[in-house]
Amino acid sequence: MNATLLPALLGLGTGLALIVAIGAQNAYVLRLGIEGRTGTVLPAVLVCALSDAVLIVCGVLGVGVVVEAAPAAVVVVRLLGAGFLVVYGLSAARRVLRPGALVVGGGVGDGRGAAVTTALVLTWLNPHVYLDTVVFLGSLANQQDGGARWWWAAGAVTGSFVWFFGLGFGARLLRPLFARPGAWRVLDAVIAAAMLTLGVRMALGS
Repeated sequence: MNATLLPALLGLGTGLALIVAIGAQNAYVLRLGIEGRTGTVLPAVLVCALSDAVLIVCGVLGVGVVVEAAPAAVVVVRLLGAGFLVVYGLSAARRVLRPGALVVGGGVGDGRGAAVTTALVLTWLNPHVYLDTVVFLGSLANQQDGGARWWWAAGAVTGSFVWFFGLGFGARLLRPLFARPGAWRVLDAVIAAAMLTLGVRMALGS
C-alpha cells in the first residue's frame, strides 16, 4: 500500500468513525431524507459535507490552536447552539402530539432555504464540531509526514461526503415504513429526546 493510499484510508476510517453517531446533524438529515424531497435533501447534505471539509482543512492549517485559545467564543457558540437544539427538540415533541403533521413530505425543514439554514445552524453552532474536526481531526492529520497529511485530510473529507449523501439519499428507502403516522411518531420522539438531551448537555457544558 503506497504512501498516499494508506493515509487517505486512515483518514476515511477516522472521519466515518467520528460522524457516524446519533447527533443533531444526522437526525435532521435522516428526517429530510425520509421525506425524500431532493430540493431540500441535496442542499442540506452539501452544507453538512462542505462544512466538514472546510473545518477539516482549517484543522490541517493549524486553526485548532486558535479554537483552543478562544474559550469565551466557544462558550457563546455553545449557548446559542444549546438554545437552538432545545427549540428544535420541542418542535419535534410537538409533532409527536399532532398526528396531522405526520405525513411524508411535510413537517420539518419545508423549503430549500429552511433546510439550508437549519443545516448551517446545526453545524456551525455546535461547539463539538470544532473540537472534533478542527482540533481532533486536524491534529491527527498533522501527525502524518509531509504531504501525507493532506491525503489523510482528503480521506476524512471523503468520509463526510459518503456518510451525509448516503444518509440523505438512502433514507428514502424507509419511506414505505414511514407511510404510517405511528412510525413518524416514533422517529420524532427519538429526535426530540436526542435534541433535548444534546441541548441540555451542551448548555451545561458537558
